[in-house]
Amino acid sequence: MGTAGSPLAARVVERIHRLGPLSFSGLIELALYEPELGFYETAEGAGRRGGDFLTSPEVGALFGAVLARALDAWWEGLGRPDPYVVVEAGAGRGALARDVLAADPACAPALRYVLVERSERQRARQAELLPLELPSLVLGPVEPGEGTDDDAGPRLAKAKGPLLTALAGLPAEPIVSVVLANELLDNIAFDLLERGDTGWYEVRVGEHLGELTEVPVPARDDMAEQADRLVADPPSGGRIPVESGARSWLRDALELVPRGRVVAVDYLDTTPSLARRPWTDWVRTYRGHGRGSHPLEHLGEQDVTCEVAWDQLAQTRSPTLVRSQADFLYAHGLTELVEEARQRWREGASRPDLGALAARSRVTEAKGLVDPAGLGAFGVLEWEVG
Repeated sequence: MGTAGSPLAARVVERIHRLGPLSFSGLIELALYEPELGFYETAEGAGRRGGDFLTSPEVGALFGAVLARALDAWWEGLGRPDPYVVVEAGAGRGALARDVLAADPACAPALRYVLVERSERQRARQAELLPLELPSLVLGPVEPGEGTDDDAGPRLAKAKGPLLTALAGLPAEPIVSVVLANELLDNIAFDLLERGDTGWYEVRVGEHLGELTEVPVPARDDMAEQADRLVADPPSGGRIPVESGARSWLRDALELVPRGRVVAVDYLDTTPSLARRPWTDWVRTYRGHGRGSHPLEHLGEQDVTCEVAWDQLAQTRSPTLVRSQADFLYAHGLTELVEEARQRWREGASRPDLGALAARSRVTEAKGLVDPAGLGAFGVLEWEVG
């Protein structure tokens, strides 16, 4: 099914020979993040120039400008905390952070913006776009909590913001107001189950005659029981992801936020719906700004994503809000920003300068961000805490 000729595939085959068929989550982990060979350690990632796929921040600066307004609204709702710690998980090369700062949010003097990106290659690219500081300068010093409130915990000392830093993983202390994950959860490794005539089977990955191939094995009792809870009447042959990694990430993110919110933007569906769709419809690969090939092919040379089964995340904690990206953007001022851009273009259209041309581009960006056949089809999950 998938050739074992590439360097990463050869490494996968070596592990299969030593350990037996790999779980699907194990394969995805290697395909995306294996040092020196995984997709995010070798490819350009998101972006117009040389990238393999296009995310909302890469369309233009408008997504970041709307997010800046959302951050301001959440800051106001929390009583204008200072410092105001915002963590962007899966920050890639830093394009979204750049656009948020360029929008000059009102919260900027209090803002501590933490870019979390596990790929060493992508973290290195962040320094090309952003004035990063050492983590110890942005996330410290930490002062003890004040007052007699039992919930009062450690807090950051005040400092003039915005201050930015980068980490390979989520911060250790619960000092965060907002955790944002834009198109991250679909890249967290998942296991794959298939409904057979006699129950659930786990789809693992083996090797036969030089090719990677699917190997179905009876699912562990805990996985089968979870699948039965998620899908009451599964079709024979139907497949579902088991997104334990995404649930674990959500649990860790929620523990970081004593008061605030966790926000995730991604393609969303429910497990029963996924079970009735072809699995290669919701497990997608991307390469060179187009759809890639089968997930077992071209390991390390294409992105592998899985739609987020948000009902599985709800087992950790039910989201406070579930809405489309379009509705999220409209709720946080997209219409006003676009109208300002239209007015700027009308005023400068006869002799357009760079500002007028940028305004016209912003109108085009807005259409792409809310297009129900494109980026507008993303969903936004929000968990309010405290």
